[in-house]
Amino acid sequence: MSEARKITANLPREALARAQRLTGKGVTGTLIEALAALDNQAKRTALRRLRGKIAVDLDLEKTRR
Repeated sequence: MSEARKITANLPREALARAQRLTGKGVTGTLIEALAALDNQAKRTALRRLRGKIAVDLDLEKTRR
C-alpha cells in the first residue's frame, strides 16, 4: 500500500453501515474499496469516451494462431 494519510470525515452513519455490510470490512477497508471503485469508474468512463475514435485493423485469423 502507498503512503497513508490520516483524515477526519463526517459520514452519514447509515450510509457507512450499509457500505460496511456490503464489503464485510471495517471503516478503513470500506473507504479504501469505495475510493478504488470510484477510480475504476472514472477509468471506464474515459475508455468509453474513446469508443469509435481508435482505428484497429486486426486479422483475427492471424492473431488466433
